[in-house]
Amino acid sequence: MALLETMARIVQLGGAPEQAGRVAELRRAFESSTGAFVPEDPWFEERSRAFWCDAVTRGRFGRQVEQALTAAERSWLVPLERAHRGLFRTQGRVLIDVWSGAELLPTLVPDDSRAELDAAAGQLFDARVVGASDPTLVVLLPGAIFHPRHAAAAIATVLAAARAAGMSTTETLDALLRMERTLRAFSRVKAAYAYRPDALSQAPPHGAVRASSKSHT
Repeated sequence: MALLETMARIVQLGGAPEQAGRVAELRRAFESSTGAFVPEDPWFEERSRAFWCDAVTRGRFGRQVEQALTAAERSWLVPLERAHRGLFRTQGRVLIDVWSGAELLPTLVPDDSRAELDAAAGQLFDARVVGASDPTLVVLLPGAIFHPRHAAAAIATVLAAARAAGMSTTETLDALLRMERTLRAFSRVKAAYAYRPDALSQAPPHGAVRASSKSHT
């Protein structure tokens, strides 16, 4: 549990007034890549968890508050920053990354993700997994975002286009999160409208998706 407790501690420290500027900078970067979200959105909590997962891993926010961490907590910063991000499906207890081909067996899953994993058959999800020097510890981090089951075929087409274009893991999975956000905003459209290859390079400006969704209500 030490890894998850350390992550929770870093997130807690991120709420301090003196960290507001850096947190806002990280959130702007996250939203520009994956789509905007505000407290009124039904998906706000899910996206907030994903943002903090991104801030602690890719954004290395733990370094920002390192002096407030214990030595034991600081020892988790490097593993967190090396977290494996993937687009996973489940096969029993194994997580199969359909983007990289990696197969991982998590030994620790957050309580709020356990029920979702149990019900995730046939569903793809964006998540990060952390390993440690102890090979028996493989941790699924909180902050997973589950793509709808009915989007699986459209996602396969997008992944093929991303591979053909030589896109990185970050570019591809961020684009898929933008598409997932678009599908939620436009509840009456088909998955193929939101998840399409030509949307891979169409990062909306901050707040644009939300503004568009209002015009279609």
